[in-house]
Parts: sequence; C-alpha cells; structure tokens
Amino acid sequence: MIECVPNFSEGRDPAIVCAIVDSVRTTPGVLVLGWESDADHNRSVVTFAGAPEAVVEAAVRGAGKAAELIDLTRHLGEHPRVGATDVIPFVPLGGASLEDCVNAAHRAGAEIWNRFGIPIYFYEAAALTPGRERLEKVRRREFDGLPPDVGNLTAHPSWGASMVGARNMLIAYNVLLETADPAIARAIAKKIRASSGGFPHVKAIGLFLASHGRAQVSMNLTRFNETPLEQVFVAIEKEAHRLGTQVITGELIGFVPSRAYKLFPAFFERAENFNSSRIIENRIDHLLNSN
Repeated sequence: MIECVPNFSEGRDPAIVCAIVDSVRTTPGVLVLGWESDADHNRSVVTFAGAPEAVVEAAVRGAGKAAELIDLTRHLGEHPRVGATDVIPFVPLGGASLEDCVNAAHRAGAEIWNRFGIPIYFYEAAALTPGRERLEKVRRREFDGLPPDVGNLTAHPSWGASMVGARNMLIAYNVLLETADPAIARAIAKKIRASSGGFPHVKAIGLFLASHGRAQVSMNLTRFNETPLEQVFVAIEKEAHRLGTQVITGELIGFVPSRAYKLFPAFFERAENFNSSRIIENRIDHLLNSN
C-alpha cells in the first residue's frame, strides 16, 4: 500500500473541491482517508491510499479534474503554488518501499502529460534533474530555469505545472499567532527552519490569514524522528514572546503515523484539531472495517 497527498490550488469553492475528491474516490481500489481545505491558503489537501496502480490512476484523474475546473491565472492565495494540482507526493505505507513510490511518481507524471498536457517536474526521491531534490528550489517563479522533466513547455497557460515526487511521510503543522503582523511570523519561521540554521528537517514560512485576522507559522516537518518536535513548538512560543506576541494554537494538516505520536504526544495534542482519527493507521483500520 502507498499513499498520495496531492495539494490542489482551490480552497474556497466547495463544489470544485468535492468534484476533485469524487474523481479520486471513484477510482477502483482507492481508499480516500480524508481531505481539508483552507480559504486563506486557497488550497486543499486530499489523502488517499491503496495499491500503487490504483493510487497512480487516482492521482492522474484528480489532476485532470483540477485542470478542468481551476484557472491558475485567476488564483489568489497565501500559499506558494505553480499549478492547479501543485504537488503530488507518493509516500510508502505498509509493505511498500520508497522505490515503489519513485516508480509511481514517474508513471503518474508521464500519464498526466499524455492525457492533459500538464508539464511535470519531479522532486525529492523521484528527481531526475540535479538540484530538484528540494521542492522549494523548483516551486518558484519561472521554476528553476530548466525544462520540465516531462513535457515540452514550461507551464500550461491556465493549469500551470505539477510537481510530482516520492518521499517518506512528513508532518504538516501550522501555528496560529495572536499578532496580525506577518513579518513576525516570517521572523519566527526563519528562526526555526533548517535552512536558516534552526531545527533539522524543518521547513517553515510565515503568512497572514485574513479569515482569522492573525499571522501563522506554517511548517513541513520532513523527518519527524530526527527533529525534537516539542522543542520546535517551545521555540516558537519563546520567539513569539520575545517579539511581543504569543501562540494561540496549533493545527495539524492531514495525518500522522502512530510512531510520530508515540514519540511526541504533547506536540500533537497542542493542535486543536488533533484526535486519534488523525493517526493514519487508525484511520485506515476504521475505513477498512466499516466497508
């Protein structure tokens, strides 16, 4: 079994999000674990799992439906993006290897181009072009200045491009601040992220959330077993206090492996939306037993 966690550049129109989810859900052999949307980010994250062949097909169908319904030229949102289906990571679960996910990513990328004409850039373990192992090095204006890995144009005029990758499970976690000043959130993000000398395997950006009237530190924790997650949260609290504000709450996006929760229970319990169904093994067992 492998997992796929595509991020779609739509978080404000429920009808569009539901149509994309349905295109995934109706793929034979796929189990949709959940999805969530954020209006400020204008982004939705869908999580599904199954055998590699089924998951690849579901990812391709989802990308096609997103291209049909999303016009990136009219898209506004706080989160960086380059495509209607911005990123499509494949993640190994029980019995699967990272190499299985690399193969799935390459098959999915080829199919998305063949069916829909969306250019593909492979990243992380699926990278074929040197320097594309890090997503943030590719997902920028004009990409990285090199041709896509699949396709003969840099980006489709209205659908953009898709970053397709293979990686181990990461944890997406946001921290809401009392302040409305995004500069404070950006300063905290710089303090904690690995690229600025902070904690290992932490990626972080600072954003303003109009719906809350507050700033947010948005993180990807790429190797939870090598990062002291509770210390990360404490560091955010301390830096926020130093800068004249405070942390309101945490927010978990998607699912976490049981091993992560066992290592850092207090960190996850700081998220206002955390409960046992957010542990991916629990969610899969529940869905399989209820079908």
